[in-house]
Amino acid sequence: MDEFSFIRSIQPKFYRQASVMKGISDDAAVIRPLDGDFVTAVDTMVEGVHFTRETMDPEHIGWRVLAANLSDLAAMGSTPRFYMVSITIPKRWSEQELQVVYQGMKRLADLYDVDLIGGDTVSGQELSLTVTVIGSVSKDKARYRSHAQAGDLLFVTGTLGDSRGGLEYLLTGSTASSDGLDYLIQRHRTPEPRITFASSLASLNRMALNDVSDGIASEANEIAAASRMDLIIDPEVVPYSKALERCYPGHYQAWMFSGGEDFELLGTVPEKDWAVVEKTAESVGVRVTRIGYVEHMRSDSPSVWLAKDGGRERLDASGYTHLKEEGE
Repeated sequence: MDEFSFIRSIQPKFYRQASVMKGISDDAAVIRPLDGDFVTAVDTMVEGVHFTRETMDPEHIGWRVLAANLSDLAAMGSTPRFYMVSITIPKRWSEQELQVVYQGMKRLADLYDVDLIGGDTVSGQELSLTVTVIGSVSKDKARYRSHAQAGDLLFVTGTLGDSRGGLEYLLTGSTASSDGLDYLIQRHRTPEPRITFASSLASLNRMALNDVSDGIASEANEIAAASRMDLIIDPEVVPYSKALERCYPGHYQAWMFSGGEDFELLGTVPEKDWAVVEKTAESVGVRVTRIGYVEHMRSDSPSVWLAKDGGRERLDASGYTHLKEEGE
């Protein structure tokens, strides 16, 4: 494979962002600063760790690695502008297959007018993609995990646990029902980052957001820790899909808390702004569910609690983390 011809083949014919002065074709990209703040995130997917040929087609690999990054930007309330891709290529991957990987990224990028402006290519033992995304947000409107306050409502977009259900079938082929199975597989392979929903709430003065990459048990504890607040969740209203319940009746309740990689948004908002959140979700076609609230800490450390049978049960951080050793 010739590196330079490959780079030329993935170079965009034009750039949609007017702030791009120089993209691919030089030593570095040049971006002219816009009003507001830049937001950046990076994520890596490695063959054999985050995907295999059995669970992902090449196009899905490209879509999913970019989706994970765009979901991080959504959690900051940012509009995505650019992305860069550093790829490690093993000999067993053909140039045609790699083109399809990039097509998967481009298919998602085109939905949000995001430009590919650079990257790097090297050879290695396993296919690895590291994507860096750059977005913009109005000054002082970035959404931080530390922004939750007592009295806020806690909400989540979409349904939870679907990606875990799709992965379970791709890995094992086992399912209690095939009704809705295609939906679960699609939710795992081509998740939809909630970019439009988050950016459409720019008028709100304060909101905490976190993207659901490891499961809400983990994400809720991150918000609680950053804000030094307790979060109270009503487990009876946490949303899950009928497809997940039908296909995995014995697992869906656990997976909606710790399944991970749904790339939905978990957030808090002042009660007075809840109507705006609901109206915005309806206008962009995203389901949003109020699942709890925020209150002052009851002890020396912030916690997340499930409201059960008139009492409370602590919800510890759990879910998929990429650095856990097998068996932990």
